[in-house]
Amino acid sequence: MKKVHLLILQAFIKPFIVTFFIVMFVLLMLFLFKYIDDLIGKGFEWYTIMELIGYQCVVQIQMAMPLSMLLSSIMTFGNLGESYELVAIKAAGVSLRKAMTPLFVLVAIFATSSFLFSDYILPVVNLKMGTLLTDVRNKKADFLIKPGIFNNTIPGYSIRARGKNKAGTILYDLMIYDHRGGNTANNVLMAKEGYIYNSPDNNYMILKLKDGIRYEEARTKNSKTYDPRQQFTRFKFKETEQKFDMGSFQQGKTDENLFKSHHAMLNLKQLDMYIDSNHIKLDSMGKAISRTLDTRYNIYSKYFSANQPGQPKVKEAKIKPFKNLITDLVPQEQRSQVTMNALNQLNYLKEDLNGRTLEFKDYKSKDIRYRIEWHRKFTLAVSCLLLFAIGAPLGAIIRKGGLGLPVVMAIIFFLIYHIISTVAEKTAKDGAISSGVGMWMAIIVLTPLAAFLTYKSTTDSALFDIDQYKLKVEAAWKWVKEKFLKKNNLKESH
Repeated sequence: MKKVHLLILQAFIKPFIVTFFIVMFVLLMLFLFKYIDDLIGKGFEWYTIMELIGYQCVVQIQMAMPLSMLLSSIMTFGNLGESYELVAIKAAGVSLRKAMTPLFVLVAIFATSSFLFSDYILPVVNLKMGTLLTDVRNKKADFLIKPGIFNNTIPGYSIRARGKNKAGTILYDLMIYDHRGGNTANNVLMAKEGYIYNSPDNNYMILKLKDGIRYEEARTKNSKTYDPRQQFTRFKFKETEQKFDMGSFQQGKTDENLFKSHHAMLNLKQLDMYIDSNHIKLDSMGKAISRTLDTRYNIYSKYFSANQPGQPKVKEAKIKPFKNLITDLVPQEQRSQVTMNALNQLNYLKEDLNGRTLEFKDYKSKDIRYRIEWHRKFTLAVSCLLLFAIGAPLGAIIRKGGLGLPVVMAIIFFLIYHIISTVAEKTAKDGAISSGVGMWMAIIVLTPLAAFLTYKSTTDSALFDIDQYKLKVEAAWKWVKEKFLKKNNLKESH
């Protein structure tokens, strides 16, 4: 390997690593801001939070890789151009294309790794993260008593305390309403002091109460007579314990099998299998709908199939056209019954087709999402190559290093790429365009731009030279004007 190649590789690797971690940090902060309400106040262990962050870091690689590839390539060649190292390389007889050959190999390795990552690792991580995020969202917030406010987080109970100590383990002037028997509280407990602690298995919260009274309704539900001596029962106690089930506050474990058929959690082989099976279901539903229509309109279909290809030709009969089908064919006394039967048949057919249409749309939506995910496996790798092909010549043209202009240019081009891909993907999900066109739209649109920038950088053309473009526009206008005048002169001569 030449020293020039080693120089360019070293100049590219360092900015790529730095920009990759910066982009990952920004994307991770956006994720935490989005799910901050689901994480705070639920008493998660630190390793649960770290596991969720780790999964999210792996998921964000599919967006961080192309962006860092674009930004680092602009910075690398911008620094080389600003320090006139590119000029020295060209002066030594090494073209820019030859000097970039090791980088093309390195980026190709990154792109291949991205494809393997999206096919083998990303579906597994999406499955793990989806189940963990479901558990995080379903977990209730920790039991927390605020002085003077009723707490209803424990099912069947309303608890209020007028005060508590700094540690929150001792509550003062407690009032507990028991709603488990219905909407009304038929069991009320008041105590001067209560000490909170958990059971050894953390499934129950135990409240040790001191100096209190329990009021309990003693009348049975079926009792219809009023007995004032048995309306309420009052118990005084010096010390007792109240146990509360905290199962709803524990973090559950969702079954991963519930998410295994999701399109984001399948590899290429599984996607091909699901696409084929879904296609078979769509075909069978289409045939079922056709059979339903043929059954209801068999006379209509037979009439029109008589002169279809492969059918024996039928001589056209001269039939007098009917002005009104009902009045000409149906007797007066049967018209009401025929009309009602026809309406009933139409209503039945309408309900049947509406049900089948909803089911058909569901399978069609699944088919579109499976195909979109299938194409996404390849677009991640190709986007790395494309954005490098845009960033490298753009950095050589602007000849500015650092985090100033390169960051601005990288954000602009990445936003263009991201907006096109997002809009095209949404359009594909709606069924307006095919899945392949929607997923490859951004790459199709930006590939000519990459070729144009590569041509400009290899020919040392000035990209932002306004005078050069003005001269070209004037030359084009002059050529059009000459053609127009020549055409008018030919018309006048004739």
